[in-house]
Amino acid sequence: MFNLESLIRSNIKNLSPYSSARDEFSGEASVFLDANENALGSPLLKWYNRYPDPMQWELKGKIAFIKQVPKENIFLGNGSDEPIDNLLRCFCEPGIDEIIVMPPTYGMYEVYANVNGVKVNLVPLTDQYQIDLERLENAIQPTTKIIWICSPNNPTGNSIDRQSIEMVLNNFDGLVVVDEAYINFSRQKSFLTDLNEYPNLVVLQTLSKAWGLAGLRIGMAFASKDIISYMSKVKSPYNLSVPVQELAIKALEEVGQVNDMIKEIILLREALVKELKEIEQVIKVNPSDTNFLLVEFIDSKKLYEYLLEKGIVVRDRSNVKYCEGCLRITVGNAKENEVLLNAIKSFQ
Repeated sequence: MFNLESLIRSNIKNLSPYSSARDEFSGEASVFLDANENALGSPLLKWYNRYPDPMQWELKGKIAFIKQVPKENIFLGNGSDEPIDNLLRCFCEPGIDEIIVMPPTYGMYEVYANVNGVKVNLVPLTDQYQIDLERLENAIQPTTKIIWICSPNNPTGNSIDRQSIEMVLNNFDGLVVVDEAYINFSRQKSFLTDLNEYPNLVVLQTLSKAWGLAGLRIGMAFASKDIISYMSKVKSPYNLSVPVQELAIKALEEVGQVNDMIKEIILLREALVKELKEIEQVIKVNPSDTNFLLVEFIDSKKLYEYLLEKGIVVRDRSNVKYCEGCLRITVGNAKENEVLLNAIKSFQ
């Protein structure tokens, strides 16, 4: 049975987090003399002389409205990397606990585990890029704290079978993190609607992909209030800057335009798939629920180098198990896709 208190590291449970006066203050104020800021401001950017809201309540309010999740169930970080790192620091004892990662998948789960001294147990996906449930069950140990599931998956592009994820949630007593960075490009239903049903569920999303805000670096974690409270204990006091919060709040007003952009990207993806399938060098275009394609080529290494010579940068995934001979290609705009296709067609 899932018991959050038994999972949390004892030093984190007993941690007294840094608390600014603005964490403790509620209401309206016109004079702020608590944080040793420069009251005169910068000569060029006077309005940025104050520290940002440490809990990002206005931004969380916008996200809560769009996602239909209470503000108290949201953690915001510097990209998805911050909540990934944060979860490991909260729940995994270095040198003792372990996580399960199912390659091929997003590489930062393993990187941050290594940074935090947490053992990584690799349980590869099947050759159809789905969870091997029997192998996963056999891999779980008493010290397994977190299972990471990326759906839609990076770099393969496919969605993980929902029933398989539910099976893991129902039968694992640790945390199950479902990384939905690309969910807006998929027909798959988000697990956000299941937060109340699964106390061990953490859902990761981002403003970098469908919202087109990669430069702002805003990652989102959604979970129970208790999990979020522990994550908030560990984060840096002012982890999202004033301009980042302001720009994100402004961007979140444009839900309709973003939905139109998502539809356009999906159409561009479908057109790119059709064109690639007609090229002799292409062996296989894997199905995708994302804004990228995993494509197998006859000679991916030489093609990769050739594209670089042409000033076209894609991602070489040919050395990754079950991705042999593959390049990961982001869906570009119409002109970029045309340049890419012409370059591949001219490759000898």
